[in-house]
Amino acid sequence: MAMVEIEIDGKKVEVEAGSMVMDAANKIGTYIPHFCYHKKLSIAANCRMCLVEVEKAPKPLPACATPVTPGMIVRSHSEKAVQAQKGVMEFLLINHPLDCPICDQGGECQLQDLAVGYGESTSRYAEEKRVVVPKDVGPLISMQEMSRCIHCTRCVRFGQEVAGVMEFGMLGRGEHAEITSFVGKTVDSELSGNMIDLCPVGALTSKPFRYSARTWELSRRKSVSPHDGLGANLVVQVKAGKVMRVLPLENDDVNECWISDKDRFSYEGLNSEERLTSPMIKQDGKWQETDWQTALEYVAHGLRNIKHEHGAEAIAALATPDSTLEELSLLGKLVRGMGSNNVDFRLRQADALPDASITPWLGMSINEFAGLKRAFVIGSFLRKDHPLLAARLRQAVKQGANVSILHATDDDLLMPVANKMIKAPSDWLAALSEVVAAVAQAKGMTAPAGFENIQASAEAKQIAASLLSGEPKAVLLGNAVLQHPQAAQLHAAAQWIAQNTEAKFGFLTEAANSVGGYVAGANSVSAAQIFAQPRKAFLLLNAEPELDTFNPQVARRALEQAEMVVVMSPFKHSADFADVLLPIAPFSETSGTFVNCEGRAQSFNGTVKPLGDTRPAWKVLRVLGNLTGLQGFEYETSEAIRNEILGVNAPADANLTAHLNNFGKTAPQAATAATASSLERAADVSIYATDAIVRRAPALQETSDAAVPQAWLSSELAAKLGVGAGDQVKVTQGEGSAMLIAAIASGLPANVVRVAAGRQETASLGAMFGSISVEKA
Repeated sequence: MAMVEIEIDGKKVEVEAGSMVMDAANKIGTYIPHFCYHKKLSIAANCRMCLVEVEKAPKPLPACATPVTPGMIVRSHSEKAVQAQKGVMEFLLINHPLDCPICDQGGECQLQDLAVGYGESTSRYAEEKRVVVPKDVGPLISMQEMSRCIHCTRCVRFGQEVAGVMEFGMLGRGEHAEITSFVGKTVDSELSGNMIDLCPVGALTSKPFRYSARTWELSRRKSVSPHDGLGANLVVQVKAGKVMRVLPLENDDVNECWISDKDRFSYEGLNSEERLTSPMIKQDGKWQETDWQTALEYVAHGLRNIKHEHGAEAIAALATPDSTLEELSLLGKLVRGMGSNNVDFRLRQADALPDASITPWLGMSINEFAGLKRAFVIGSFLRKDHPLLAARLRQAVKQGANVSILHATDDDLLMPVANKMIKAPSDWLAALSEVVAAVAQAKGMTAPAGFENIQASAEAKQIAASLLSGEPKAVLLGNAVLQHPQAAQLHAAAQWIAQNTEAKFGFLTEAANSVGGYVAGANSVSAAQIFAQPRKAFLLLNAEPELDTFNPQVARRALEQAEMVVVMSPFKHSADFADVLLPIAPFSETSGTFVNCEGRAQSFNGTVKPLGDTRPAWKVLRVLGNLTGLQGFEYETSEAIRNEILGVNAPADANLTAHLNNFGKTAPQAATAATASSLERAADVSIYATDAIVRRAPALQETSDAAVPQAWLSSELAAKLGVGAGDQVKVTQGEGSAMLIAAIASGLPANVVRVAAGRQETASLGAMFGSISVEKA
């Protein structure tokens, strides 16, 4: 890049040609006042607050939209510049209401801060101020005070450029201009909360947080998101021992300056009515509160008895993949200490990958992911499973990247998709076989054994051509691949495609600690096997079996016949088959470590004291280890456990990629598409149903994404069943059925029924992928 030297306020600085004066000022740390400029958004130049004096220019110019020229001399604080900035501020304040005493933004308001320096003490404007009608755009963003809006259009640009969907726009001209949503529409983007952060005044505020605290009363503590594989960095804000608000902590390598709505608003679940605050034991079918010592001795005694009567193999432990590294490690250590190998965290997987050397991770850093030019994404509800990774991919597509997908549903990813193969889950292997054949044909090499007679379709050839045409590129496996009954074969075929197109190969990992579970070694026997051959004692860590498992029917049956079920959870649930409920701390009340999709270990501390009698799970497991007489449970701190797993001097965000591996030894197997005979289910886990905290966050549960799950049918299937959109249908799997409302989806394969998992309404159904039947109710 050619560099240009300019001078700002007497300081010389070199910036790339084509940069703006604002970029040069940022580089030397000179602050130029602004409202509409934001480093991650396009230039609007509509607030005019950043006017500066440029030598030889007849009038002040906006720093955010003035390109640098060699030898340019800029003065940002000269009399002329300050006069211009003060003039702009006077206009901005003409219509702005004097709301500061009741405004939610008070104390962290850009307009307030700049008015102190550039505003006058009296107003020359005596006419009526304009009034803007409040709007209702859903449960997350409050637009009650749109009269405060200064039309910086940051929210509009964020929607178009980062979230990928324009949900706000500007209407009218002059003093009739206002920011509004489309008529009668709510704001439904899974990244919408970032607009609240971007708003420089108090026009867009957080509905759940509104009027609950002043910003200067809050103490701020760093944390890490427990909700998806990205590990977004958070600032958790606390007042009087209660989490009041969650904001992003900027980290350009992970979440940039954004977080998803799931990360932002789920904190309400931490203060839920359903919190379990003291240990409980079921006696004669009735729940009794008790103290920790009694509860833990009861559990240790029960475990010893079951080992004595049925052997150690009758003991099993299951955890969710959003449990911390420390918790998963001690859970495995406890069960193995008792002599059993039955421990797993992969609750939503149909079975474990047979090759134990595979420890799924992204296969590259998040920044490398953002720089891809070609991507082939297999089996991922990308936007809802990985909101911020989808946003990174969206930016890559804008820079000319080509994305191809293979999936069971044709969801709108809010970005142009170059090639799509929308197939029933049972045909995914056949579709990948076609891509394998197409790659072999395009490279003029012999296809692997068994693939000689596979005919590649036009789409398969386009995907192969796309992967062979650009650099850097990747083949990425989504959550639905690991949840698929043929995960091993899909993995082998995708691996062959990646290796023979010289693409990177990775997994879009499901939960906050899906990678950490492997590092902690909490994956000896697959959850599917544990449930299929029921055990006598179950330790459940954070897990709600009917919502967190691949097949809720099988999970329930296994738990109902067990002699002892110990539920360790922050919340009251599973009361009908549990024997002991132990209140353990959610992420906000304990210290621990999550390993995100790129293999970055991020440790965090508790942000508030544990509620009631709640205890961190690692302490509970440590005491259980002591009570059952096991060696090696002498930890004083969670850091001691972390150091044991990662090595003593691991840095604060250790990179564990050396311990991770996506490549297996299984040879790819060819398959051809069968003629669709029976209906099959494709299940997404809806974005606000992924884990216990999110499921209990009231505002998120009111969003359109959390609406009651529907049975999505193709128009062919609906016509065949005589069902219209909005009709009731009875959906049956195994011995369970659910009454759902039918919806028609364009682009759904004819024999696929899409029904969400992880929801109470569908918890009576069976496996996430498999045969299903639908009849008109």
